[in-house]
Amino acid sequence: MTLTVRVIAPDKTVWDSSAEEVILPSTTGQLGILTGHAPLLSALDIGVMRVRDSKEWVTIALMGGFAEVENDEVTVLVNGAERGANIDREDARKAYSEAETRFNQSRGSSDRQEQTKAEKALRRARARLQAAGGVQP
Repeated sequence: MTLTVRVIAPDKTVWDSSAEEVILPSTTGQLGILTGHAPLLSALDIGVMRVRDSKEWVTIALMGGFAEVENDEVTVLVNGAERGANIDREDARKAYSEAETRFNQSRGSSDRQEQTKAEKALRRARARLQAAGGVQP
């Protein structure tokens, strides 16, 4: 038995296929989904979703959203998503480094809005780097 998994971003459908297992980055931690899972609605954090099809794990960088699980169907609605295989690892590493520098500089600032933006940019860059298979920072 398999799960039907759909990952839908505002501009495209990132994944629409069956899977054996799904691991989601919920706001309360990692959430594993297998066939027969109880109905669930969960908020998702910025992070990496992992999908295991019949042969391998696929990574998808998620930029926050919601997931619904019901009757072996997993529907993921997100603000943005990108398959790890489509992310250039060196570009992701460079973007992470730049976001980390910006975050570290913002920590000395009294502008809370700038600190929040820098932290969110760092979390997005980290998710993209992890999904691309870069070293986990």
